[in-house]
Amino acid sequence: MRRLVAALASALLTAALLAGCGSSSSGDPAGPLPTKVIDVTFSGVSVNPNGELIKVGVDQRIELDITADAPGEIHVHSSPEQEFEYVKGSSTITVAPITAPGRVEVESHTLGKTLFTLQAQ
Repeated sequence: MRRLVAALASALLTAALLAGCGSSSSGDPAGPLPTKVIDVTFSGVSVNPNGELIKVGVDQRIELDITADAPGEIHVHSSPEQEFEYVKGSSTITVAPITAPGRVEVESHTLGKTLFTLQAQ
């Protein structure tokens, strides 16, 4: 009887360990990506970054830290599209994560030009 109980306990423990191993491999072992912070500076008709390609992860949180000498508006050509107003001085804008691989242009309506392109991968 002791052997039967010991064998059953051993089988249950092995099954529990195997189930634990299986469930951990299906998740992302590295965890979520850190927030991608992009500094944007407006000074007159100049802006930095200016037309750059910026890599982000699919579903990565994105924040724009804006410093501007005048208020304005930013348009993110994502799906769905996003529009944000910023104030003179400092602003932080949270952009919805890009949910599929590809390129998304971010433009200034105020300046009428592309600030940068997000490359989601």
